[in-house]
Amino acid sequence: MIIAGPFGNLMLGKGMKDIGKVTTRISSPGELFHVFVRILSSGTIWFGIASLLTFFVAYMLVLSWADYSFVQPASAMAYAVVALLATLLFGEVVSPIRWAGIAVICLGVFVVGRTNPRTTENP
Repeated sequence: MIIAGPFGNLMLGKGMKDIGKVTTRISSPGELFHVFVRILSSGTIWFGIASLLTFFVAYMLVLSWADYSFVQPASAMAYAVVALLATLLFGEVVSPIRWAGIAVICLGVFVVGRTNPRTTENP
């Protein structure tokens, strides 16, 4: 879940950057259709969609055995994965202040991870 979500978002972002700027002033239905064809013919976009579907299934599975108040903060580790993948795959520069913020988030994930994942009983 922590890998599939960020990877899917990064692939969607890369796919849309590869397609180019889509203007909000589409003048005809044919132009709108052409934009959709370009988007739907992108393998990167489809790979991103598949990754996000994997994330969604994993998220549902994790929610079946742990409280939402445990899962949501624990899934915040994905912020670190996003920054790492963006740096490694796309050459983005992440400033030291962002890395510091990500470290704080990871510390919070560590604290949450040391608690019991389920505080309620199944009916």
